[in-house]
Amino acid sequence: MRHDFPQHLEKLISALGGKENIAHVTHCATRLRLVLKDNNKTQINNIEDLEKVKGVFTVGDQLQIIYGAGLVNEVCQALKERLTLDDSEYSSQQRQNIVQRFVKSISDVFVEIMPSILAAALLMGLTSLLTTRGIFGDKTIIEIFPQISGLNKIISIASSGIFALLPMVVAWSATRRYGGRPALGLAIGAIMVHPGLVDAFSAASGKVSVETISLFGLPVELVGFQGGIIIALMIGFTVAWLDKFFNRTLPDIIKFVLSPMLTILLSSLLLFTLIGPVGRLLGEAITGSLLWMAEYLGIVGYMIFGAVQQLIVITGLHHTFGAIEGQLLASTGRDFLNPLMSVALIGQGGAVLGYMLLHRKDKKVCTLCVSAFTSILFGISEPALFGVTLKYRFPLLAGCVAGAAGAAWVYLSKLTAVGYGTTALPGITIVDPANNGHLNYILAHLIALFIGALLTFVFGKMRHGQAK
Repeated sequence: MRHDFPQHLEKLISALGGKENIAHVTHCATRLRLVLKDNNKTQINNIEDLEKVKGVFTVGDQLQIIYGAGLVNEVCQALKERLTLDDSEYSSQQRQNIVQRFVKSISDVFVEIMPSILAAALLMGLTSLLTTRGIFGDKTIIEIFPQISGLNKIISIASSGIFALLPMVVAWSATRRYGGRPALGLAIGAIMVHPGLVDAFSAASGKVSVETISLFGLPVELVGFQGGIIIALMIGFTVAWLDKFFNRTLPDIIKFVLSPMLTILLSSLLLFTLIGPVGRLLGEAITGSLLWMAEYLGIVGYMIFGAVQQLIVITGLHHTFGAIEGQLLASTGRDFLNPLMSVALIGQGGAVLGYMLLHRKDKKVCTLCVSAFTSILFGISEPALFGVTLKYRFPLLAGCVAGAAGAAWVYLSKLTAVGYGTTALPGITIVDPANNGHLNYILAHLIALFIGALLTFVFGKMRHGQAK
C-alpha cells in the first residue's frame, strides 16, 4: 500500500457516507465501482476534490470513480481490506437493468483476458513491421538484418498462437465470469479448436472438404470454431449455467463424476447443433453490417462512428467492441474499427488540450488536464471524458467533431489495423503498413488532436464573450 493511501481512503470513505454505507466494491480497467446503500449520503464534490480522483459519475445505482489504469487496482484492494469486503458478486446487481448487466458481464469477460489480447496484438504488429516492404526502403527489416529472422519466427508463432486459441481463452473467461468452473470452460474451448475438426478458415475458403454427420437426424458439419469469439461467449455462459445446475440438482455421491461429464456432453451437443450455427450467423451479421457501413456509407459512415464512439464509452457499451473486433479480425484479417476508435479518443485529447489552453493560469485545471491527456495517449479516455470534456460539455462536442475529422482521414487513407486491444500511441504498433499505414495513422491523429484543441478554444472564447 502506498504511504498516502490511508489518508486518501479516510477522506473517500467519509465522502461515501461512511463504512456502513458501502455495500460492494469492484473495479474495471480505470474505474472504481461502488454499490452504496444510500446514494443520498454521498458527497460528490468532496470525492471530486480528492487528489487522485479524475472524475465521478453514476450509472444506474452504481457510483463510479475514475482513477486510471493501475492505480484503480491498488485503491480497490486497499479499500476492500479497510472494509473487510470480499470479491463475491453483490446481489444488488439485480437493480441494474438487463442492458447494464449484459454490458458489465461482457466487460468482465474481456477485462480478464485483455492482457493476452494486448500481447498478441503488439506482437502481431511487431512482426508486421519486421516483414513489410516500403517502410525502410525496398527491403524488409528481416531482409536487411537476416540474423533476426529466427526471432521474428518466434514472435509470429507467439502472436498467431494466441489469436488461434482465442476462442478457448474467451470460453474460459466467460465460464469463470458466469459462475462455472473455469476448467470446464477451458475444456469446451479446446473442443472448439479441436485438431480433428476442419479449420473454420479453410472450410470458408472452400479449400478442404467438410465431413457431415447425422446427430439425432440433424446434419452437423464437423468444422472448428476458430475466430468464433461470439460463439465462445455464448458457450461459456452455457457451460457455467449447466455446471451450476448439475451441482445444485445431482446427489452428492455422484456429483463429482457426473456433473462435469454431463456439462461437457450437453455443451458439446449444443455447440454443434444450436449455439455454433446461431453464433456464426450472429457473427456474420455483425461483421457484415460493419462492412456494409464501410462500403455503402463510405466516408459518412466512418465520420459518424468517429463522432459518436466516445459517447458510447460514456454509456459503457464500448466494452462489447472487443467481441466485435475479434470477430471482424477473424473474418477479414483486418480491423478498421481500431483506428476509428483511436482518432475518436485523440479528438477528446485535443479538446482537453484546448480547455487547458483556455485556463492556462488555473493550476488545478492544468494539473487535471495534463493527467487526463497522459491517459489519452495510452488509450484511456475516461479521465478526460468525466474529468473535463463531459463535465464542461462544449469540449465534448469539439472532441466529437474532431473524431469525425480524423475518421474521414482514416477512410481516405484506407487505414486499418492487424490486431486490436490498443489505441493511441501503443496503437501504432498494430497498424497495417499497407498504403503508408504508419504515416497515415500519425496524420489522422494529428488532425483529430489539432481540430479538437482548436474548436474547444474557439467555443470557449465564444462562450466567454457571450457571458460578458
